[in-house]
Order: sequence, then structure tokens, then C-alpha cells
Amino acid sequence: MESASVQLYLASGSPRRRELLRQIGVNFQRLQVDVPEVRGVEETPEDYVQRLALEKARAGSQALQGQPGVVLGADTLGILRGEVLEKPRNREHAAELLRAMSGREHTVMTAVALTDGKRETLRLVQTQVWFRPLSETEINRYWETGEPEDKAGGYGIQGLGAVFVRELRGSYSAVVGLPLEETAQMLREYNISIWQV
Repeated sequence: MESASVQLYLASGSPRRRELLRQIGVNFQRLQVDVPEVRGVEETPEDYVQRLALEKARAGSQALQGQPGVVLGADTLGILRGEVLEKPRNREHAAELLRAMSGREHTVMTAVALTDGKRETLRLVQTQVWFRPLSETEINRYWETGEPEDKAGGYGIQGLGAVFVRELRGSYSAVVGLPLEETAQMLREYNISIWQV
């Protein structure tokens, strides 16, 4: 029962990350953090996604102002042929992203960081995702659903975009936004239980 006394804070506005933590029975409180998401000129995608996760966790820890607790920060990026798959700016950009992924493999990287203000733990999980070929009609109809608008790469694997995925190698939950196996291991290191009832 000792582990139940450790409070977890989620430094993320993502509803998908909240759902994933609830899925494995973890109690948490949300923290609003403001971390600029700007990639450095020489920064690799791997370094960028890990830096953002760590900066979110650190910003959350600072927001606690000395209160005890563990803060989780996370960030997810899609990568296609070395280029970061951003959130679509508009319909045309979303169509470009989906055309680029059509019939090809892309990589989704999710970094998870935990800090209690004294120590920090960081993990990077990479998953390969293969799309089947997409038609222009599908691409247009998918945009009209509204789902692609706030999604990195312009699709949601946990939603309507699931029909595009032919194969996945790695962590499904990492593509959604939080690799659950790795996150559960990290939480145990900070005496935070899963399956809390």
C-alpha cells in the first residue's frame, strides 16, 4: 500500500495519454505546462522527441513548487524518410502527408520522461508502421471526418485512421501516445502502482 501514497502528475494535455494511463489503472492529476515545440537546427528527431518529453516533465515538476510527486512528460513524433511528420496545417498539407505515407513504412517515436525533482528517467520507444496504398477519395473523405486536424502525421491509429494500417512492428500504445509496457516499468521504479482499484 506504500506505493499508493506517491502522487503522479501528467504534464500533457493529450486526451489519449489520459485514456492510456486510465487503461492500466493509474491514478494521476493533470498539470498544464507550456513547453515550446521547436526543433533545433542540428537536432535529430530522436534527440528532439526526448528533449521535449524531459522538458515537459521538468516544467511540471517546477510547477509543483516543492510539493512531493512524480511528473510524467511525453512526446510523440512520426518520421518518414528522415523528415518529421508534423500536424497538418490545412487540408492540402494533410493530403500531402497521407500521400507520402501511402504504401510505405514510417516510424513513430514516443519518448517518456519521469522526474520526482531529484532524479529523472527517460525512455525512447520506436515503432514501425506500414500503410496500405490510399486512394485520393479516401484521403479526402478522411479529412472531412475532422480526425486528422490535430494529429501528428495527420492520422489517428486509435480512431478512423486505423483502416490505413497494414502492419505494425513495435508498441501500438506508443503510436497512440504512451508505450504502456515501458511506462509501467518506469512507474514501478518510482513506487507508483498500476491496476489501482
